Amino acid sequence: MGSIGRYILRTTLGAFLMILVSLTAIIWVTQALRDIDLMTSQGQTILAFIGITSLIIPQLVLVIAPIALVIAVAHVLNKLATDSEVIVMNAAGMSPWRLFRPFLVAALLVSVMVAFVAAYLSPKGLRELRRWAADVRADLVTNIVQPGRFTAIERNLVFHLRERTPDGQLLGIFLDDRRNPGEEITLLAERGEIVENEEGTFLLLGHGSLQRRSSDQADPAIVEFKRHAFDLSQFSGQTQAITLSVRELYLWQLLWPSPDDPTYKRDPGPFRAELHDRLTAPLYPLAFVVLAFAWLGAPRTTRQSRAFSAVATVLAVTSLRLAGFASMVFGMYAPAMLALQYVALVVFVLLAIKAIAQGTAIEMPPWLAERITALTERMARRATAS
Repeated sequence: MGSIGRYILRTTLGAFLMILVSLTAIIWVTQALRDIDLMTSQGQTILAFIGITSLIIPQLVLVIAPIALVIAVAHVLNKLATDSEVIVMNAAGMSPWRLFRPFLVAALLVSVMVAFVAAYLSPKGLRELRRWAADVRADLVTNIVQPGRFTAIERNLVFHLRERTPDGQLLGIFLDDRRNPGEEITLLAERGEIVENEEGTFLLLGHGSLQRRSSDQADPAIVEFKRHAFDLSQFSGQTQAITLSVRELYLWQLLWPSPDDPTYKRDPGPFRAELHDRLTAPLYPLAFVVLAFAWLGAPRTTRQSRAFSAVATVLAVTSLRLAGFASMVFGMYAPAMLALQYVALVVFVLLAIKAIAQGTAIEMPPWLAERITALTERMARRATAS
């Protein structure tokens, strides 16, 4: 690869990294803000919050990386065309394939990265996210003993206490349990403590009252007690059996699923669809670059508009990716539909390679250009008349 090729490759990878980081950061922030309650209502630190939410980044990269690459390629090609460098290289006898070579190298590098993320890094991150979430859930047993604030242990279960003594006693306890739609339970106790034994974790309350009101009753039933135990085992860090979702399985586990897996035996469709989605993930960067170069890589003068080619590139890339998503969704129920994404990839890439080999710019059809011009003129006349 000559100096021109290295320059194009360096510029493309630089633009790709900048776009990838920017888009991933924006989407990550929007997703992370939805889980801000981990830091606020459940007492997690900012580092724990960032660590937990950052584990979804590999999953975001799987979708964003091909899009970021095609944007970077379009940017570099537009820059080369604006500076008339494409025309100069074409006039000097450089073939389209030589100009395409550095873009192909960039696509191969991105494809290798996407393959690694799809096969290992993304499911690893999702597994760690599940583990972190379990740790946060286990920390609730500690977090609920923070005095002076109402803490939502889970949906429709709120805890509050007035004070915690140095010896671990809890004073002024309020517990409101509305998880059962047909029944509301409110516990008030003067004191309590958390007790762990072989049977689980319990909040042992003393000297209080229990108010229970059914949905079909107007008045609650009140029972006073000297001692009452509230089960916290489901919120403790006790080891529980975890069933991994298909997105949390490594690629080799999808290729050779365990025959004893109850989820696989019950419904193998998601396994099959996820496997083919992982296998095709590294192919999209290559296909997107070929499509972008076919539409935008041909030499044009500065008087020739590139708007149609840019719009056509977006439509082609979007159509190809939508075909992949549709194939995965319908492939869960009809295995033959999984072939749609492979057929779409082959057809789109072959048509694009044919256009690159011809070396001619793909222009808007005359009939379409005439209709757009007529529509624009009518809209201009109406705007002027009004």
